[in-house]
Amino acid sequence: MPQVYFDHASTTPISSVALESFIEQSKLVGNPSSLHSYGRLARKKVEESRESLANLIGCHSSEIIFTSSGTEANNLAIKGILWHRKREDPKRKLILISSFEHHAVLDPSLWLAESGQAEILMIDVNQDGYIDLEQMETVIKERHEEIALISVMHSNNEVGTIQPIKEISKLAETYKIPLHSDAVQSLGKVNLSFKELGLFAMTVSAHKVGGPVGVAALVLKKGVDITPLIHGGGQERDIRSGTINAAAIASFVSATSSAMRDMESNYQKIFALRAKLIATIQGQVSDVRLNSPLEGEILPGIANIEFPSTESDSMLLLFDAEGIACSTGSACSAGVQEASHVLLAMGRSQTQARSSLRFSLGISNTESEIEYLGACIRRVIDRARDAYRG
Repeated sequence: MPQVYFDHASTTPISSVALESFIEQSKLVGNPSSLHSYGRLARKKVEESRESLANLIGCHSSEIIFTSSGTEANNLAIKGILWHRKREDPKRKLILISSFEHHAVLDPSLWLAESGQAEILMIDVNQDGYIDLEQMETVIKERHEEIALISVMHSNNEVGTIQPIKEISKLAETYKIPLHSDAVQSLGKVNLSFKELGLFAMTVSAHKVGGPVGVAALVLKKGVDITPLIHGGGQERDIRSGTINAAAIASFVSATSSAMRDMESNYQKIFALRAKLIATIQGQVSDVRLNSPLEGEILPGIANIEFPSTESDSMLLLFDAEGIACSTGSACSAGVQEASHVLLAMGRSQTQARSSLRFSLGISNTESEIEYLGACIRRVIDRARDAYRG
């Protein structure tokens, strides 16, 4: 049975250049914070990597704060900016986010609200998966003195839509409001420049771009401070403490460099595969509905598709039995499947959201894998519908 991986938005296979870089650096001993020659050599590699990453994503090297994950970086941005802004002015308690943020932004924001530290206002998104700029502008104009920060993802991880960050940045800059963007899904897939976007802070992560799990970065505008989450040695600008993971950082940058070098050709290849996947599924299951736009401002590899009269968790297991990995794109709590908050925010019903799957493609996927999907999808959906009807 073929083994087909259509879940690249969840995590990507580590690339050969990233793995080679990780192994090479792992063989060297030395804490980058130590003053002896071993430590200095490790520090040199970290700073070279920092400089390389800065050049790749359009920022200054001093603006990069390495973290253990995108989730940590998002938490540091949301909580750190809020706490610092509130200390400067206690009335700044309002956080604006889109209604379909990743849980790594949504959950810390909700925690801050539930603990009485902040007020959260979620800006609507339309049925195609793009934020309501008019509503955003209205809220900013009316309540700008209360806003501590704005956080809007660069691209959505479930439906692949790229958000108008430049326009939001202009609104935020008018009122001197910090704007953070979770750009984890965008790195290495589409053009991404911290400076050009006009951001205050941005999150990127290694394992979405062919790097290792366990390393990411918060890009934070130079000359500004935020309140740390982790206290200790103050290794990263006195904002993020912890022993610096030199091997993972070197691997992260190697993966990013490789992906961005081939970004244009990769985009075209993956976008063509996505089109073939959608056409193949529509050819076999005539009543499917697309939750992701066919074209426009989108990532090349994400296709979120509704299969009426099914349950997504049943489909997931049936596809897995055929050797095909995909995703529901929704949370599972205490064994109970929940409808995707992303699709609900886009106006889909509970039933529609619970019958949708996300297929996310990467550079390692092939046309023959999509042909295999076409060969087995009809029986998967038939079985899923039989189970749905009871």
